[in-house]
Amino acid sequence: MVDLPKDKKIILFDGVCNLCNTSVLKVIKYDRNNVFIFAALQSVKGKEIIDYLAIDISKIDSIILFEPNVSYEVKSTAALKIMQEFKGIWSLTKVLMILPENFRNTVYDYIAKNRYKWFGKKETCMIPTPELKAKFLN
Repeated sequence: MVDLPKDKKIILFDGVCNLCNTSVLKVIKYDRNNVFIFAALQSVKGKEIIDYLAIDISKIDSIILFEPNVSYEVKSTAALKIMQEFKGIWSLTKVLMILPENFRNTVYDYIAKNRYKWFGKKETCMIPTPELKAKFLN
């Protein structure tokens, strides 16, 4: 595995999904402690991480939260753990972790299955602005 920051949590996301790209921009906005960096699932770095973790993304159409040398999470657990890093009202998302994971993931999968229909899809992955480039793995 190529060099990855040891002090960051990596969010792998669908780079052509409008909902996912909007979510990434929201995470950047609320990531006041600079905890996260990003890579599109379709990017070279994203594919390297997926291969390293041995995840079959054809079976897991999901966001992936990867903390190098610690663990990785997918689907609703990944989304909730990301939100738990934020302060204020976002802290309330911890309550959702008490719901059974199967239930949470059923809701997650329903949204994921319909995300292109509801929110649209880009032809190519998002290209970060120069100000945001440092938040993305090359």
